[in-house]
Amino acid sequence: MPIVAVPVADWFLPPNVHLAHLLVIPLALAAAIADTRRTAVTALLALAALVVAGAERRTLTTESVLVQMLSLVLFSALLLFTTRLRERHQRQLAIVRRISEAAQSVLLRPLPRRAGAVSLASTYVAAETEARIGGDLYALVRAPGATRLIIGDARGKGLGAIGDIETVLGAFRFNAHRHSTLSGLASALESDVCWDLGQAHHGDPAEWPGERFVTAAVLEIPDDQPCARLISFGHLPPLLLHGGPVTPLEVSAPAPPLGLGALTETEYAPLTFRFAPGDRLVLYTDGVTEARDCMGGFYPLVERVTAWADQRPDALVRRIGADLRAHTGGPLADDMALIVLQREGARVRARISENRWVS
Repeated sequence: MPIVAVPVADWFLPPNVHLAHLLVIPLALAAAIADTRRTAVTALLALAALVVAGAERRTLTTESVLVQMLSLVLFSALLLFTTRLRERHQRQLAIVRRISEAAQSVLLRPLPRRAGAVSLASTYVAAETEARIGGDLYALVRAPGATRLIIGDARGKGLGAIGDIETVLGAFRFNAHRHSTLSGLASALESDVCWDLGQAHHGDPAEWPGERFVTAAVLEIPDDQPCARLISFGHLPPLLLHGGPVTPLEVSAPAPPLGLGALTETEYAPLTFRFAPGDRLVLYTDGVTEARDCMGGFYPLVERVTAWADQRPDALVRRIGADLRAHTGGPLADDMALIVLQREGARVRARISENRWVS
């Protein structure tokens, strides 16, 4: 132990060579990595080592050794104070993490691995390092005879957008199983979101009408039809993997983002496309496609999905997530959400129908 080595070494060194100043090294290390109690024990051991070294040389009462002892006591007190502050900060951070995890479990409920006629996998990464939730959202609801899913991106990012995603998720979960058509769901969703965002206006310019909105894609997958329906509220086009190349599902006339529909007259006409057994869909937010590498290049999602088109949803999500981290070489600059769905065959659907998934 370095502290014990100081008085031992002093016994053999010449009278004009002193190692007492080295006692601050183990003390500083203890303050950096240990708790307050262990730091205090280390400080007492360092002070005892200094006393032993002074007694060995018969210089314990000299001015030099007394100054060293006083300096060590003051330095130890300073380190104990900073260690105490660090522990308090760590406890507060742990509380914030628990609250963040609780908020995520309430708002962003984990998606099931199977729902109706589809298998799916998802991942979510918040831009703020210590947060578990940010400005992106997703949710799934089992409606009569169909699976309905939403993915979206609130204006802004991080914790400041949580109120808006709570509004959208609450409206979606409330309306998803109450409307027989996707158009009816979209209209109710826009109406509820506009009303709620309007109620939140308190004079802050950032909350004026038109300043708060959420882009979203709402998807419906019938259990007994080889198709799917999509309504886009200004969101990025999902990627369809149907045998050949990856196809972005561009909506010719997307609806305005949620929260802006009251400013225009909008008809919510869904895009219906073939979604047969074995087909896959990739839904994502701009935190994926706008992630940049060190040279400023955007993440090539379509290229990566094309290269890994044979992967199952869970494997594809893991691979894209790992590749995205490698692409950026560090934390993401924006929140990101990624969902991969696969339409299953009749045999798998029969087995899945034994389970009931409710958002």
